[in-house]
Amino acid sequence: MACSMILLEGVTKRFGDVVAVDDASFCVERGDVVALLGPSGCGKTTMLRLIAGFERPDAGTVEIGGAPASGAGAWLPPERRPVGMVFQDYALFPHLTVAENVGFGVSRAERGARVPMLLALVGLCGLGERYPHELSGGQQQRVALARALAPAPEVVLLDEPWSNVDPHLREELRGEVTGILRPLGVTAVLVTHDREEAFSVADRIALVHEGTIVQEGAPEELYFAPASRWVAEFVGAGNVLRGHVERGVVHTRLGAFPANGASAAGEVDVLVRPELLELTPDPDGAAEVVCREFRGHDVFYRVVLDGVELVSHRPSTEVVPLGARVSIRLHEGRVPVFH
Repeated sequence: MACSMILLEGVTKRFGDVVAVDDASFCVERGDVVALLGPSGCGKTTMLRLIAGFERPDAGTVEIGGAPASGAGAWLPPERRPVGMVFQDYALFPHLTVAENVGFGVSRAERGARVPMLLALVGLCGLGERYPHELSGGQQQRVALARALAPAPEVVLLDEPWSNVDPHLREELRGEVTGILRPLGVTAVLVTHDREEAFSVADRIALVHEGTIVQEGAPEELYFAPASRWVAEFVGAGNVLRGHVERGVVHTRLGAFPANGASAAGEVDVLVRPELLELTPDPDGAAEVVCREFRGHDVFYRVVLDGVELVSHRPSTEVVPLGARVSIRLHEGRVPVFH
């Protein structure tokens, strides 16, 4: 496998009897922003630490920029890898000023010019003499990012960077961080358990489950063409219906759809995303709205069709009252089929 920036091949890492990373392989191209997405405890932070050099793999290899970093007799210590790290708790030195934190990994000869430039880059001009406890959480994150960028690394690793930030600030900070990294052309790998976070910032996503990469691709690929039912349900809400395949068509209580590669006849599961279900008030409709959650720009409806509960996600301009009888129409869109 050729890969321009980061390559993990067959990597395994154990802690005693616990297999944290299990034969994982994935590729990060130069300049991409990639998210390692998965539930808590799935091994994604361990993968990040293997890239950084904070952990040694028990099997497999890690390459950075085409050069061996770990495995097969190679070992490059963290300080010799072209990698900067933003830790989950930021790990700022409390006894050092903002400027001293940022300049910690830079030679004395370069600090005078590089530290002010980095503080300006992350929007912290005039705050160099403050201490970390005098800053907000968002400002501390910017200091941590500036410190990671200070040695001019080729790769920046971010471990759950917005988990300690107020929810209403996360979207703003996500935009700020990616707005800083992309113009620099720095490759970034982000660890997160938040699918919205991964979808909004990443060019590609490596989905982690039980220590291995189960699917890798653009956010749209994972959402519309999941490789398994687990992937389909993890990356977004969905209605799972039973269906029967005949001659390349799957038949369900919502209608018949292309079987998307499931050519063999037989029983299957069909995943229909909520945004594909349009509800139309109809006194003779076969379904009934049993729950309605207004969320401002959109509305989540729960409807019961032939004893089966389905979820529909519609714009708030389409108002359907609670208790209404409705007919259901499926918008055009990919409908994944799983045996």
